[in-house]
Amino acid sequence: MQLPVLNSAGREVSQIDLPPDIFEAKINVGLMHQAFVRQMANARQGSHSTLSRGEIRATGAKWYRQKGTGRARHGAQSAPIFVGGGLAFGPKPRDYTKRMPKKMRQGAIRSTLSALVRDGQLVLVDKLDMDAPKTKEVRSFIETLVGEQSALIVVTRDQKAVRKGANNLANVHTVMANYLNVRDLLKYDKVIMPLDALDVVKSIWGKGA
Repeated sequence: MQLPVLNSAGREVSQIDLPPDIFEAKINVGLMHQAFVRQMANARQGSHSTLSRGEIRATGAKWYRQKGTGRARHGAQSAPIFVGGGLAFGPKPRDYTKRMPKKMRQGAIRSTLSALVRDGQLVLVDKLDMDAPKTKEVRSFIETLVGEQSALIVVTRDQKAVRKGANNLANVHTVMANYLNVRDLLKYDKVIMPLDALDVVKSIWGKGA
């Protein structure tokens, strides 16, 4: 499959053949969903903790007399029905980590990239270089390529200025080419990828890698 390559002014400068094993893979929605759920679960700290009835520091004496008050019989103020009492079946620290085989993770990325190409959401640019991190330049560049739509910029390690310049833009996010993930790829309207980042993607997610 061929896609046009644009310059910073939004003009087509060339055409490039995309590897079919990455950008024309079978789109498996179920696999993409599984990878997304795993990513979100692994991002959870699992440090939530509440006090149960037995962990509340309260007097062990009977709260009020057994009979004659017209109230139900109670022996402790730590019961969950009272203010300041323990929480019944509350969350405790736990590990939310989910595992997924490497081939399935790779398949999910290939499926997501293929879906982006199919839906016309992938924008290839010839180069993306900045001498200094300037938000104004990044905003102008994004508006030229995708207008007011939200955008994900795939960058390499050498493009630190672009990453810093995009930090102040609300609808723009950057991700390293070697850290592609399903959540970021599907979250934004357009995915902008320079050719040097495309080379990194080929080296990692190509079937011959």
